[in-house]
Amino acid sequence: MVAATLRLVREDDAEQIAAIYAPYANGTAVSFADRAPTAEEYRDRIRTTTARLPWIVCEQDGIVAGYAYASPHRASPAYRWSVEASIYVHAEHQRRGVGRALYAALLETLRLLGYHRAYAGVTDPNPASVGLHEAVGFERFGTFEDVGYKLGAWQSVIWLVYRLGNDDYPPTEPRLLLDLLGTPEWDAALGAGQALLS
Repeated sequence: MVAATLRLVREDDAEQIAAIYAPYANGTAVSFADRAPTAEEYRDRIRTTTARLPWIVCEQDGIVAGYAYASPHRASPAYRWSVEASIYVHAEHQRRGVGRALYAALLETLRLLGYHRAYAGVTDPNPASVGLHEAVGFERFGTFEDVGYKLGAWQSVIWLVYRLGNDDYPPTEPRLLLDLLGTPEWDAALGAGQALLS
């Protein structure tokens, strides 16, 4: 068995990513999506996201075991130092350190890019996801009660925050992911997660 590795997402990962996400979207309230996106929709998301923000996959034996990415928190310019973090791990690869490794690499990349805060929303109840987020350093700060309706019930969302630092006043503008790729800093960010898979 080949060791798992972390790397930047590629467009040809779209089909496997869609397959990982589909059970969350179609059969649970973990995702508030009303349908699973297609592989082509994921290709578009990958292109859009990685122009600015990181999307990291964990690959083992040619299979995508999980992925984590950041997206803008809100559209207004004042929010541009904050992101939302998302992570999904294939059911067969859960509880093997994949989630921690992905988040270690993602959060270090976001820190290097100059972001201030990363937020994550977790449908309540989901103790495994909350536990993962807290284990990597996210802190719970609130709950949006009955904020979404899915599977015949109102669903609440627990919100968590990861303090990335970058507390300068005024803050410097976040860097683009493209400016980081291929640098020793990028290698070190991936290495922070890779060390947890060894």
